[in-house]
Amino acid sequence: MPSDHASFPRPAYAWYVVAVLTLAAISAYIDRLILSLLVTPIKRDFILSDTELSLLMGFSFALFYTVLGLPLGRWADSHSRKRIIIIGITLWSLMTALSGIAKNYGHLFLARVGVGVGEAALFPAAYSMIADYFPKQRLAMAMSVFGMGIFIGSGLAMFINGLVVGMTSQQTMLELPFIGAVFPWQKIFFVIGLPGLLIAALMFTVKEPARRGGLAASAGAGPAQYPMRAVFAYMRANKMTFFCHNLGFALFALHNYAANAWIPPFFMRTYGWEAAKVGMVYGPIIVVFGTIGILLGGYLTDWLARRGHADAKLRTGLLAALGLTPTIILYPLMPNGEAALLALIPVNILASFAFGAATAAIQEVAPNQMRAQVSALYLFVLNLIGLGFGPTAVALTTDFVFGDENSVRYSLIVVGTIALLLAALLFWLGLKPYRRSLANLPEQDAARR
Repeated sequence: MPSDHASFPRPAYAWYVVAVLTLAAISAYIDRLILSLLVTPIKRDFILSDTELSLLMGFSFALFYTVLGLPLGRWADSHSRKRIIIIGITLWSLMTALSGIAKNYGHLFLARVGVGVGEAALFPAAYSMIADYFPKQRLAMAMSVFGMGIFIGSGLAMFINGLVVGMTSQQTMLELPFIGAVFPWQKIFFVIGLPGLLIAALMFTVKEPARRGGLAASAGAGPAQYPMRAVFAYMRANKMTFFCHNLGFALFALHNYAANAWIPPFFMRTYGWEAAKVGMVYGPIIVVFGTIGILLGGYLTDWLARRGHADAKLRTGLLAALGLTPTIILYPLMPNGEAALLALIPVNILASFAFGAATAAIQEVAPNQMRAQVSALYLFVLNLIGLGFGPTAVALTTDFVFGDENSVRYSLIVVGTIALLLAALLFWLGLKPYRRSLANLPEQDAARR
């Protein structure tokens, strides 16, 4: 097995792989978040409540995304990660396009389930691949660049939505051959779904990297794999590390997913903005400042690590949660939309700040042939809590606590503040266990680190 930094692939090619995977992440998040600006027409045309909408934006996707992430992570630890990613991109792109012909709430719900199934293949396999392309000292920045895809995709989803919603807002029902009538807003799903097939084709130019550390592969066979009981035994032996990391970042993500889902309706309901305006203005803010935040967070994490802070990745999460909390209380209380938009700049910087640290921590603390499985378990918790409950927590607070859809601003404050303060507490409690887990990592994985 490779054991020194010289054995890693050339940096130029490693960064090319990160670029291709980042394009896949951009596509994934555009497809995942495309519903956020379509709240008004979907609610009107399918006659839905905020809670039903939140299930469409969160639970329908998260249910299979989280459950299937576990077996797909195990598959990625012993089979071609490249092939798994290609299949996933193809599936979620086609299922997004199929959302464009949904005739009712049930059809759209099932299409979103299909998107979740496809996207479940990407992140555990991509994290594991990137960790085999970069040494420890550069891993957080590589993960941060890959994580840029999330925020670029989120911003582009807003921008594309705003552009297409503005173009279709005055159109009547469309008649498609063999399909029949569809709503004008449904053409968005074709626009953003089908180009993903080009990214799947681009993945064929990526090489499957040699696995580093962990169990040696048998001659002539695929890479060896830890049995699932060994994965759970390892996580139990480091239970405080994984509990504080996974739950802390899941609560951090709960705020982020809730904000992604409900900030567009917040602008529309509170300030009377049109959906097209929200997307065209807020989308670029997510792209620019989300990207700045994730790069700054990756740089800070690597800087702290180089100066001997073994717990640098959790420290970054703690700083981000504490810094983000006051900013999310400020923007919903602004007197006009322009002021709220400016107040969302630090929100987007800090919301993305710890992404690279969160994913790099998992790769750092787990042996190689466990990495995709441990990543999948992390994503299971993150998305079950963050994506599954984030949008719905805001909707339930709006529907049953405040009882007024125009009070969504207060629901965003309540849900986000509670989630972030709990996340900060967990990161603080996890610092010492995380350092201890790193010190006790198996010697067989030391070569990769």
